[in-house]
Amino acid sequence: MEKEIVRKYTLEVINTGNVERISEFIDENYVEEYNEKRYILGIEGAIQHVLGVRKTYPDLNLQIKNQICEGEWVATSYTMTGTHSGEWMGIKPTNKMVQISGINLDRVINGKIVEHSGAANMLEPLLEIGAIKIIEKEEI
Repeated sequence: MEKEIVRKYTLEVINTGNVERISEFIDENYVEEYNEKRYILGIEGAIQHVLGVRKTYPDLNLQIKNQICEGEWVATSYTMTGTHSGEWMGIKPTNKMVQISGINLDRVINGKIVEHSGAANMLEPLLEIGAIKIIEKEEI
């Protein structure tokens, strides 16, 4: 059941941008963990997160590769594709297609996602499309 909730949330909200349905999947006390810090986002924060990601990648498609569930926890490996069309963290859009692999970890209690964290390989794909560049220092 927990895997199906995460799968449906991915397909029906993240991949479509239909945030009107987000409360069917996300708990009102929803928390995201990033760099070992916990952020209480709730439903409104989850909505802003989905809209922000879709602003950067309007044609975003997150394809689930594998899922493993143990108790309340669901681990999902995925490949995300999308056109880098919006600014993100000061990175100007390239209007190029990008493919990013990652893993999400979601906690599901009473049929809703209450906690989310994850890791994605962002550096290599963003280098490939020229969104970020490595500048070599000249020797003095």
